[in-house]
Amino acid sequence: MADSEETDNKINGETEEKPRTRHKGKHDKDKPWDDPSIDHWKIEAFDPSWNESGMLEVSSFSTLFPQYREKYLQECWPIVKGALKEHGVACELNLVEGCMTVSTTRKTRDPYIIVKARDLIKLLSRSVPAPQAIKILNDEMQCDIIKIGNLVRNKERFVKRRQHLVGPNSSTLKALEILTGCYILVQGNTVAAMGSFKGLKQVRKVVEDCILNKMHPVYNIKILMMKRELAKDPTLANENWDRFLPKFKKKNVKQRKVKTKEKKPYTPFPPPQQPSKIDMQLESGEYFLSDKKKQAKKWQEKQEKQAEKTAESKRRREEAFVPPEELTKDPRASTNDKNDVAQIALSLKRKAKEFGKRKSAENIDAETYIAASEGSSGKTKLKKNSRT
Repeated sequence: MADSEETDNKINGETEEKPRTRHKGKHDKDKPWDDPSIDHWKIEAFDPSWNESGMLEVSSFSTLFPQYREKYLQECWPIVKGALKEHGVACELNLVEGCMTVSTTRKTRDPYIIVKARDLIKLLSRSVPAPQAIKILNDEMQCDIIKIGNLVRNKERFVKRRQHLVGPNSSTLKALEILTGCYILVQGNTVAAMGSFKGLKQVRKVVEDCILNKMHPVYNIKILMMKRELAKDPTLANENWDRFLPKFKKKNVKQRKVKTKEKKPYTPFPPPQQPSKIDMQLESGEYFLSDKKKQAKKWQEKQEKQAEKTAESKRRREEAFVPPEELTKDPRASTNDKNDVAQIALSLKRKAKEFGKRKSAENIDAETYIAASEGSSGKTKLKKNSRT
């Protein structure tokens, strides 16, 4: 009867679904970090009570340092040793091999402090001052050593771009330190930076862009300044800032023309052998001279060269005392000008006389001239008669 009822229920689709029970294992237990009140991004200071037993194995790191750092490391090593001793880390400075070594001891409790100690000796080898490098032992401080020596092949370009990163009077480097909140040191083929993870990421991008000639550090500084201003606005916290940031286009700078050597015509024969010093002496006859005559000739040549140099230096000194040429008119030129003016005046007078004569000739009437002439002759006759 019961089996028939179950089959009838299945057929009718009225079967009751039983809740599935999940198997509870170790992984299903509540974790201590699943509490919403805990800030997972907060870095808490290490408490020695978390690891009372200490380290089971000895861990050690060593790094080489350049020879010019030897004297400074000898002076500051007691400070470094005292700072590492507080955290239970042993350190050794080997001047024979030129290396620094750090290792854990029985007193070491923090397992990550050996990694911090490794970063400390790396920074010391890269010319970071000891008081600044010791700050890396804090949990909030991180470091990054950026290798820039292998990014550019040409040494001149590398030095020029590295100087762009430093800037005049280290102004560019100081601006980057302020904006990123990191300590930056450019030394040789590396750039050592200390700060937060976010700041180190920004520093690495700026350094690589500069050395690879993608963008000048000044433009990256402008972008970082704008990002800092945008971060102050809470309304733009969840928005994309690309529309606010400037986009700098790379300009094509004219490159220097490569000087190409003219190819000489190919000749299968080798060039003629140049005459040796002895051959030249034989041609000039100097080879057969005695030692005294050779010395006298050399002395004479030396005196001639010295006289030429003194004359040249004297001429250069006297150039400063040579008076400039005055812009005065030549007296001959002035007399010539005067003669020209006199001739022009005479020609004008002649032309005026000729013009006057022409006018008078045109105005003269023949009849009046004749009558006048007759009248004048009669009068003269009467005067003569009266006299007689």
